[in-house]
Amino acid sequence: MVSFRRWITALAVLALFAGFASAQVASSTAGTGAFSCAANVAVPPTLRAEGMTELVGDIVLTCTGGPTPTVGAVIPTANITVSFGTNVTSRILSYAVVTPSSVTAANTSEALLLIDEPGSGLAVAPPAAATTIGPGAPQTLCGASGQPYSLVGAGPGGCQQFVQQVGGEFVMSSTSGTYTDPKNVYAGVVSANQVTFNGIPILPPTSAGVSRVFRITNIRVNANGLAGGALAGTTQVLGSISISGSTSVPVTQPVQITGFVQTGLSTSIRNIGNTGTQSIANFNQCVTASVVTPVAVLRFSENFGTAFKTRVAPASSTIGAGQATNLSSQNIPGTIYNSESGFISGLIAASSNGSMAGLADFGTRLKNVFNNVPTGVRVFVSTTNIVNLTGLGGSGAIAQPAGNSTASYAQLVQGETVLDANGSAPVVPATGFTSPTNSVAQLNGYAELSVVNGTATAVWEVINANSATPENFDFGVWIAYTASPGTNSPPPGTATVNMSFAPTPPAFTAAAGTVASATLPISRFADTSVAANLFAILLCQTHLLFPFLTNQVGFDTGIAIMNTTQDPYGTKIQAGTCALNFYGQNAPPVYTTASIAAGNPDPTKYAFQLSTIAPNFQGYMIAICNFQLAHGYAFISDLGARNLAHGYLALIINPNPGSTGRTANPEALVH
Repeated sequence: MVSFRRWITALAVLALFAGFASAQVASSTAGTGAFSCAANVAVPPTLRAEGMTELVGDIVLTCTGGPTPTVGAVIPTANITVSFGTNVTSRILSYAVVTPSSVTAANTSEALLLIDEPGSGLAVAPPAAATTIGPGAPQTLCGASGQPYSLVGAGPGGCQQFVQQVGGEFVMSSTSGTYTDPKNVYAGVVSANQVTFNGIPILPPTSAGVSRVFRITNIRVNANGLAGGALAGTTQVLGSISISGSTSVPVTQPVQITGFVQTGLSTSIRNIGNTGTQSIANFNQCVTASVVTPVAVLRFSENFGTAFKTRVAPASSTIGAGQATNLSSQNIPGTIYNSESGFISGLIAASSNGSMAGLADFGTRLKNVFNNVPTGVRVFVSTTNIVNLTGLGGSGAIAQPAGNSTASYAQLVQGETVLDANGSAPVVPATGFTSPTNSVAQLNGYAELSVVNGTATAVWEVINANSATPENFDFGVWIAYTASPGTNSPPPGTATVNMSFAPTPPAFTAAAGTVASATLPISRFADTSVAANLFAILLCQTHLLFPFLTNQVGFDTGIAIMNTTQDPYGTKIQAGTCALNFYGQNAPPVYTTASIAAGNPDPTKYAFQLSTIAPNFQGYMIAICNFQLAHGYAFISDLGARNLAHGYLALIINPNPGSTGRTANPEALVH
């Protein structure tokens, strides 16, 4: 049974090839006459606005006509440059060449120009030459290891090509006396917003019904540099093609749309049942959070179907096929792979920095950065994407689906830029994530993060994805801590989370990330996230309402507040201050008492006359005490209690913190 993903790939290839004729391929649109080329981008992709290394669509020059060449003659050359409105960020590769040119040694990249679709499998004319010319020729790099060629191209000392004739058709050849496989793959030189392919042999097809095809692939650009306030998907990435050199090459429609920029990621915080959004989770300082206490589900949503990608397009059902290093199937010109990698050329596998042209370092990575985590709070995350937090703790991690499955699947990795020992494949643990604190490989589907100075980071890599429809990837968060209010542990505070693609600065500097590099990872992103409140440690409080107080017209009010956390029931002993908030006539500013201890309190800390802190006041007062089980008493009388005396217990209120305050529900007042 053929997978859905394979059908999508096959249809994309058919759509791409339907629009043009290739070398030595019969075509009703190609003909004789003056030599000219038409530029085309068959399928401009959607690029992530956060992305700094986004692959633009292949630019194809389909050329026809031209004068009859002379067999054995040197093919004239031209330099083909593509310019963008943002920097080109294709990986810089150190090609293994004997005599690298000083012009290209530092800037030669993974961007490639292919002549006549080598390895595409397209039909060739004449049929007898199907395995030798045009699409039937092997992919051969100009400047391959062991050859005395520079990467300047077909200039002096470069990959000089000659005219030969096979079956009546004029074709490129690496030698002048007889046909040998041509140099049909050329590496581009990156300079800021441009990539130039130097010394490209320009051999007109001459014959009616035959076209010469130049395909430019593996160009990455800093799409974040173009991201703006336009409507989603309407920002164009324009590529301008210019040609210079010893031969004239007219190009129609030299400015092409090579992609459209759209924000790729939306994020949200959801409740533990994953049924709706959640604003913040509150935890009391005096209540221990046992291992592990669920906090929230963090959702990463892609805004279009190809925002989340595997490293390579899976070619089999083998587990982890989307991260594989067996890349022989991702080198067919014109194929749309919908992966972080593009056209992968094994011709450059021997480059000195160990990279292959077109190969990304990992699939799409998703990152949570937790900040302001209170001291003493441990943070745990799910090792895979999850459904909800109601049953994960005892059920273990989600099983990874087959490699070419379209089921959403991501796995926790060791860091946002970490690779394996060879520097060429991602670190994706097969059985989970090693906890930094207890050396346990996996804790029932969740793993502990290392919290340093209040910050912890979790990164997951997309292992399986469905490019046909936007997806949600949901990850769980748990915490644990031991309550010790007597030592103010954990201290009160609000932890936040930033959710983004990965890697982002400071894994690399922002300036370095926006230009071509030989050492920085691919892919990489700008951090456009906004911190959101995730959970808070709250002081254990009691809110007391004194509904009437006065010290006017000869009356005064005595107030007492008791801390009753010391008792015979094993209650956790607490201590703290009370903030007295006055409302009414002549209300003074908030008054904060000294710390009130449990049991045998100091009378000067818990009992006072209203007149001493709120002269001439009449109204009500709310006391917010930073300990549980506070109780209050008020006694109103004239001097000496000769005419009137009345006492009452303060009412305990539920403040129902949040945007709605106390009015969200009917108020219940208790003693």
